[in-house]
Amino acid sequence: MKRLCVLGIAACFAASGAITSGFTVETSRSLVSGCKSAYLMDYASGECIYKENETARMPIASVCKVMTLTLVFDAISAGKLALSDTVTVSENAAGMGGSQVFLDKNCEYNVEQLIKSIIVCSANDSCVALSETVAGGEDAFVVQMNKKATELGCTDTLFANCTGLPRETQYSCAKDVAVMFSNLIKNQDYFKYSKIWLEDFSHPNDRKTSMTNTNKLIRKYSFCDGGKTGFTNEAGFCLASTAKKNNMRLVGVVLGAASSDDRFKSTINMFEYGFANYKNKIVLDKDITLNDEFFVRGGKKDTFAVRPERNSYVFSAIDKNPEISYYMVAYDVKAPVAENSIVGYIEVYKDNILIDNVNIVSAENVEKASFGDFLKQNAGQWAL
Repeated sequence: MKRLCVLGIAACFAASGAITSGFTVETSRSLVSGCKSAYLMDYASGECIYKENETARMPIASVCKVMTLTLVFDAISAGKLALSDTVTVSENAAGMGGSQVFLDKNCEYNVEQLIKSIIVCSANDSCVALSETVAGGEDAFVVQMNKKATELGCTDTLFANCTGLPRETQYSCAKDVAVMFSNLIKNQDYFKYSKIWLEDFSHPNDRKTSMTNTNKLIRKYSFCDGGKTGFTNEAGFCLASTAKKNNMRLVGVVLGAASSDDRFKSTINMFEYGFANYKNKIVLDKDITLNDEFFVRGGKKDTFAVRPERNSYVFSAIDKNPEISYYMVAYDVKAPVAENSIVGYIEVYKDNILIDNVNIVSAENVEKASFGDFLKQNAGQWAL
């Protein structure tokens, strides 16, 4: 059994969450300089803030490691791989060119080490070593990369390797990269390594390789806490990055920049524009109980307090105040009820469009009524 009721704005106007894509905001001036394409989006909602030539297919160099990392984190989430596992490096992986940490062939390395080296210094050898571990070989891994891109709706993307080293018939676009990078940073472990500036990578024979973060934006822009750079002569200078200010996280992508400075300055310009002109308003707060209490059958009490399971935000231009409304569904609940157990859900509407669906959880424990409790609750009905 469920009951459906409408909540007024006053009833629960205070919390946070995620949204669906909606509108594109245009600006009359270009925010990027010396770049072939760009895309800026709100992370929580997926809504586009700025775009320029965003679906043009072009090489993205090492930015393709966004997908490499995604599949590795997916394997960890699925229990197929653990950060503490060791990987034996093949001769093929150890022989990769370009940016690398110079892994020793036939030696064992920790998975977490390899992930960190990809995020910090874009290590090609670590990418191949992990691809062989996850899929049995780089070619099989690339098949998985393309499958994942399709699942994410990235229709202008095709991978040919896991490193981004030049190879025919591989490409992506600024919009697709933004989607893929947004998906990657759902893994909170990513942020454990993304702001490391300088660190030594330790090899089994006590040899060390110095790693320096290729994403200079973490030093140039205080709100930036992650990103992936890329460069080849064919691709130019590329960057996918993220920045968080207050309760809003943005994801920005620039491709085909003429210089490294162009990619960083253009990205900062986009972030500054986004933070100055847009907002994420909290509309459901997981730390604040809703005004409505839920009914419970067979409990020591008839009703109990509830709250949203997570925060929910509504994204909009800073000078706009969209109409927010809610629908709440309460499940048929029978005691006992454990705190934080799911007891319903709440739908959030922005201008009459569904933008979020958040579980409602119990804010307290409700014990099952004893026979004595039942007698007390019903004593009045039996009085003569």
